[in-house]
Amino acid sequence: MMYTLAIYLYLIGAHLVAIFNKKARLLIGGHHHTFPILERQLQPGRQYAWFHAASLGEFEQGRMLMERLREEHPEIGILLTFFSPSGYEVRKNYEGADIVCYLPFDVPFNARKFVQMVHPCMAFFIKYEFWKNYLTELHREGIPTYSVASIFRPDQIFFRSYAKGYAQVLQCFTHFFVQNEVSRQLLSQVGLTNVTIVGDTRLDRVLQIRRQAQPVPLAESFVQALPQDASVLVAGSTWPADEEILIPYFNQHPEQYLILAPHVVGESHLKEIESKLERPSVRLSQATPESVAQAHCLLIDGYGLLSSIYRYGKQAYVGGGFGVGIHNVPEAAVYGVPVTVGPNNKKFREVQELIQRGAVFEIRSSEDYEELQQRFAEEPEFVERAGHIAAAYIAEEAGAVEKIVACLSGSAGQAKA
Repeated sequence: MMYTLAIYLYLIGAHLVAIFNKKARLLIGGHHHTFPILERQLQPGRQYAWFHAASLGEFEQGRMLMERLREEHPEIGILLTFFSPSGYEVRKNYEGADIVCYLPFDVPFNARKFVQMVHPCMAFFIKYEFWKNYLTELHREGIPTYSVASIFRPDQIFFRSYAKGYAQVLQCFTHFFVQNEVSRQLLSQVGLTNVTIVGDTRLDRVLQIRRQAQPVPLAESFVQALPQDASVLVAGSTWPADEEILIPYFNQHPEQYLILAPHVVGESHLKEIESKLERPSVRLSQATPESVAQAHCLLIDGYGLLSSIYRYGKQAYVGGGFGVGIHNVPEAAVYGVPVTVGPNNKKFREVQELIQRGAVFEIRSSEDYEELQQRFAEEPEFVERAGHIAAAYIAEEAGAVEKIVACLSGSAGQAKA
């Protein structure tokens, strides 16, 4: 009861915020369109596998599993849902799914109607998705339901003595495909043994992206025009707190060149960045081979290119660590470069392991960053070694998708039957 009440309060709050917030308006409007989309696009008599991702990062973690299922069982449709506009608005035209829509708020009426309309043959919730009413409805209908790339920590609500009622939601999963041994042990403490350690599916995805990455000609022109010994930093998914450290250092060190891809690509933010840059810069959308040859900073003012652009750096910085939490470190590390992050990185297993191995470096201040950059400049072998460690870790730890597919072998066929 308390859980559902909290969802209703959240729903009311979202409607109020939507009056003056564009993202909230997209969320509310998108949720209202879900059931009409399903009515139009569901094919009678066809079975669907349902994948739910909160946002874009979780989508990337589930993407290869979706693609494998489609490849091996084309007769099964793929339904992809998002909760956040930052996922749906970017991937609403994803060709790997037959239907893409928002997941309506997790209240009993929505959960019951959604599951009864779709009646998926299997359901996959990526990483942190534990919607109690949807999971309860799936369990009631006997639909195999899997938690993919999930990771658990002792401080989560499931493992608190006062939250035993909510922890029962975990009983609704047919199987957990978790990232590490700690997660397995925590689930074991609450009586769950239907667990397989597979690692993080995101590592499989970044390897795939690296293999399939297309050149970005203007970024190549930017790098090719630089001095041979230039230090090129690719800073991805940065927030203002990150830029407050990166830009002053860049301004004061002419030996460093910068490719900057901010997390928020809006005109006001781009102008703010440009006002702080004291060396020549150019936006990618406005660049020509001639203008990038004169620039010291290439400003990426679009989406979808960052995973390919990391290849052009000798080092990388992944933003978010001074606020919401760091973004996709493996996306940069796969190219064999050292990666710098802010302090909010403790929830990311691969980052913690890469820090311990000496491939990712945490900073907490401008002074930390300057000290690290000085070491990079003075010890090129240190940079090279860190990059080798990063690439080797990604290669060694990949393979989660294959492990999941092996565990699921037969499930899709049984569903078809």
